[in-house]
Amino acid sequence: MKRFSFSVIFSLVFLVLLVFLSVFADFAAPYPAAEDNRRHPFHPPTSIHWDLTAGFPKPYIFATMMTFDENFRRIYTKDTTRKFYLKFGGERMVRVGAPARLYLLGSDSRGRDLFSRMLYGGRISLSIGLIGALLTGCLGFFVGAAAGYFGGRIDFCLMRLAEFFIMIPGFYFLLALRGALPPGLSSFQVYLLTVGVLSLIGWGAVARVIRGLTQSLRQSDFVQAARILGRSHFQILTGHIFPHVFPYLAVVLSIAIPGYILMESAMSLLGLGIQEPEISWGNLLNEAVSVAHLSLHPWVLFPGALLALTALTFNRLGDGIRTGERA
Repeated sequence: MKRFSFSVIFSLVFLVLLVFLSVFADFAAPYPAAEDNRRHPFHPPTSIHWDLTAGFPKPYIFATMMTFDENFRRIYTKDTTRKFYLKFGGERMVRVGAPARLYLLGSDSRGRDLFSRMLYGGRISLSIGLIGALLTGCLGFFVGAAAGYFGGRIDFCLMRLAEFFIMIPGFYFLLALRGALPPGLSSFQVYLLTVGVLSLIGWGAVARVIRGLTQSLRQSDFVQAARILGRSHFQILTGHIFPHVFPYLAVVLSIAIPGYILMESAMSLLGLGIQEPEISWGNLLNEAVSVAHLSLHPWVLFPGALLALTALTFNRLGDGIRTGERA
């Protein structure tokens, strides 16, 4: 039996794990998203040590204390007199006793755990990509299938409508629309607006390709045989045409999802999308815009690295589905 290549399997496992951790962030994240510690601003990633004297490795960390050097730069020193062992299970997947703090990927300017906030932010960023791409794919799928199968005036009207939406530049349209709306919109309203606009302007290109595939399938022998046997239009579409078009739709979704996530992140980074206290990967990058923060605290760029890795894995998964790549 042939197997999918390692890169495709890795992409699938990574995305499933990312979605799982984001959905169950209340358990997977070490701390609540809004919990801060003003004594630990811009804390570097915590070093994890291993105690090998108990017969099996036990992870532990040290508490830290912040001081300033002569240039007023933050210096964190470890108190090595006491070990704080990591505990697993309970209300949180991993936790540690006070006063130690576990910052797997460092903290932000308010001492909030960046890893925890990335998991919580994935709820909004991933859901915008998944829901937006799903709505786009469904709308484009049914419109394209109807246009390609029935042809004639239905085909003409639906394709002219699709071409109209294809001409709209999605990101700039979102910027213009957000600028024209009242600035006091809540994050939930902005969320619905982003999903709705992305779905509305993205289905045209999907519909055109589905139309072409449906037109070629309509002339195939098995579809002609189904017509001779008296099958209805609904039976032909669902039983003979849709199954042959679904693989392409899966590829479209895998490519559209990272595009929608990146678009939402760009909007949030510009201050026009999801804003505090709600979290998305875009507004987590606000502190990475500053060159000073990047030079002194490079870990603030971790949300951008996660964003790039997510986009790459979605694209790699789509390529594997499209080509049927095997190891």
